[in-house]
Amino acid sequence: QVQLVESGGGLVQAGGSLRLSCAASGSILRINAMGWYRQAPGKQRELVAAISSGGTTNYADSVKGRFTISRDNGKNTVYLQMNSLNPDDTAVYYCNADIRRRGFFIDNTYWGQGTQVTVSS
Repeated sequence: QVQLVESGGGLVQAGGSLRLSCAASGSILRINAMGWYRQAPGKQRELVAAISSGGTTNYADSVKGRFTISRDNGKNTVYLQMNSLNPDDTAVYYCNADIRRRGFFIDNTYWGQGTQVTVSS
């Protein structure tokens, strides 16, 4: 009943920018924290950025100062603005949300399908 759909990935040259979007839909009572993770080939999936329902943010050291996470609660959407991209940012990016569904008593974690970001030298 809950789906997260990502968009905005693609190919960009080093130093360029991309903006990722992720919209949640379905039978949602409330969304708590939302975040972005990424996974490069042969690497563990890592947290890139997270944002609370009230707007408090947290970033991985590797992206601090370059990436900005934000959310639009009215649209159930989280964004990731990525600036000054370098080849080490190449990965599949996944959005994540902690969601309470209508009629349920617990929160569940949901994931987007992933979007490829490739940064060329």
